[in-house]
Amino acid sequence: MGAPNEITPNQLLRLIGTPDCPAIVDISIDDDFTEDPYLIPGAFRHPHSDIPGLIARLNGRPAIIVCQKGIKLSQGMMAWLRSEGVDAQYLQGDNYGWRDLKGAPRVPASRLDESALWVTRHRPKIDRIACPWLIRRFVNPDARFLFVSPAEVQGVADRYNATPFDVEDVFWSHRGDLCTFDIMLKELGLETESLLRLAKVIRAADTNSHDLAPEAAGLLAVSVGLSRMYRDDVAQLEAGMVLYDALYRWARDGFDEGHDWPQGRAT
Repeated sequence: MGAPNEITPNQLLRLIGTPDCPAIVDISIDDDFTEDPYLIPGAFRHPHSDIPGLIARLNGRPAIIVCQKGIKLSQGMMAWLRSEGVDAQYLQGDNYGWRDLKGAPRVPASRLDESALWVTRHRPKIDRIACPWLIRRFVNPDARFLFVSPAEVQGVADRYNATPFDVEDVFWSHRGDLCTFDIMLKELGLETESLLRLAKVIRAADTNSHDLAPEAAGLLAVSVGLSRMYRDDVAQLEAGMVLYDALYRWARDGFDEGHDWPQGRAT
């Protein structure tokens, strides 16, 4: 039996990427973090000494507290937060325990500077909905996305210090046969079995290569339908978040499930 208010790495792995995942707060001291500068997907750093600031930042959300090696920081912060009415847990083994879990992805901290504000072309279909879903679920839940005219993407990026994506001649874009979603998985250390399976469907739908994955035709149909339902790109993104939440659960848990009715009928 685990300790009270403790969550195991395996339990956290099942939560990450889902809309029900609590806020993951990394309170490692700077010297420890510098030795191994990676974050659990979706985590943000916060100084352990700023408890009022963290409570305000959580704004009522449940939290999982993580430090680098365990010992006292994460449990102490968890206990303090709970005394203030915050639903908090600490991670068993902290970052080192997560690092040792087979298949657990880790995001390079160097990518955090470009994870808050992004800009791309308006009227998104597939990649430009899938990539924001990935960022919000696995990198920065509070990331904001701007949709503008194609010719203005770079100018908006420069003026507003935003990261451009899924346009030509930028870092976060197609490379060869790979989509922007594929590139994000690679560069962000998120090449898990489930996300790679999802990426194949996204690539097939986004590049009209449906022979790669039979599910691509369905993704294209739903994506085009969403783009016709919503004139507002931000509203379309919010609707698309639910779509990709479902696709992720398919890719993680349900990809080998079929359906037929009535069962056992004669062929």
